[in-house]
Amino acid sequence: MCIVVADMIGTGIFTSLGFQVGGLPSGFAIMMLWAVGGLCALCGALSYAELGAALPRSGGEYHFLSTIYHPAVGFLAGWISATVGFAAPVALAAMAFGQYFAGVVPGAHPLVLSLAAVWLTTLVLLRDVRLRSGFQNAATLLKVALVLVIIAAGFCVTDAEPVSFLPASGDGRLIGSAPFAISLVYVMYAYSGWNASIYIAGEMRNPGRDIPRSVGLGTLLVVLLYLGVNAAFLRSTPLAEMVGKEQVALVAGPHLFGAAGTKVMAGLICAGLVSTISAMMWIGPRVTMAMGEDLRPLRWLAGKSAAGLPVRAMLVQFGIVNVLLLTSTFEKVVTYVQFSLQVCAFLTVLGVIVLRHTQPGLPRPYRTWGYPVTPLVFLAISAWMLVHIWRSHPWESLGGLATMALGLGIYFLAPRPAVSVK
Repeated sequence: MCIVVADMIGTGIFTSLGFQVGGLPSGFAIMMLWAVGGLCALCGALSYAELGAALPRSGGEYHFLSTIYHPAVGFLAGWISATVGFAAPVALAAMAFGQYFAGVVPGAHPLVLSLAAVWLTTLVLLRDVRLRSGFQNAATLLKVALVLVIIAAGFCVTDAEPVSFLPASGDGRLIGSAPFAISLVYVMYAYSGWNASIYIAGEMRNPGRDIPRSVGLGTLLVVLLYLGVNAAFLRSTPLAEMVGKEQVALVAGPHLFGAAGTKVMAGLICAGLVSTISAMMWIGPRVTMAMGEDLRPLRWLAGKSAAGLPVRAMLVQFGIVNVLLLTSTFEKVVTYVQFSLQVCAFLTVLGVIVLRHTQPGLPRPYRTWGYPVTPLVFLAISAWMLVHIWRSHPWESLGGLATMALGLGIYFLAPRPAVSVK
């Protein structure tokens, strides 16, 4: 559950509101935006929980799609995860860490700070499992505490902004508009991570019990926290000051915590972002390791240390993160990676329905609550969002498709799997 919460609460909640309030200048529309995103994430989490409990092996979408459809489809999802699916969010969290830390220490270079955060976190994760688990749990609990502080400060503001969270005239039009759908891209990026625990299913003592609990409770907790944080920002800070601002939390800082608010907010966020970097650097290499176990050309990625750590896979992801930090910008990375990941998530949730028909006798320790409505809600929201991403950001979307095509090319040109997918 700590991994799920840590993976979800990252840069998105502290950076995306500024890109939303320009096209959605309504408190109710903003809260509905985050509620719809939360509903989509929760439906996805409950659907993934059935697959994780029935097919308990580390690897996430790579393992699921290989089993449900074809090993080529699984490799496609694994390729996305191994190249950008985890590395890009780590880079984004590190970018935000550097920018916010520079707000605390004047003169500090954001890029140097971003690289330092990734390097130090990776060194901790390469140590023994007990240290890694303790570090992750402590960092996540600290992050939740800090988010609660922000929410409390927002609702204790004496001179609150005249924003209403009740529906008003024109809100229905805003909710059905293109800006709402496009803003949902940033919201779903902020919610990404609701499926985090399925990537380490093979390391759980009781995945049939622990996966549904971790993704369900973790996602529900984050939805409530996100609604509270956005309400705090909207109550405390004028909309005009937040429009188009990436570091929206720094803009809200003085309104929440007074004259020293910028430094206080930056310090709180920096502490929380460390657990985000740690969580994704932890679970991402498990996908690459699983691919190495199945494909002979990637066999070297399956290597483990004496402590059972996928060191080679971790170092590959570490290298990709460093390249992204040195070459990419925040907004392009978000759009590019979200399109690719949403396609993989769409196919995986659809796989719950497919597997019910193709393997009805498969033991399922957990069955998706609300089936078939739950997966259908996720599929409908995802399809709507993908259409709008394609229309508004065609080049980034094409980049995502090109990455997928490259992965398929590698799969079909490579020798056949050394072992069958379990």
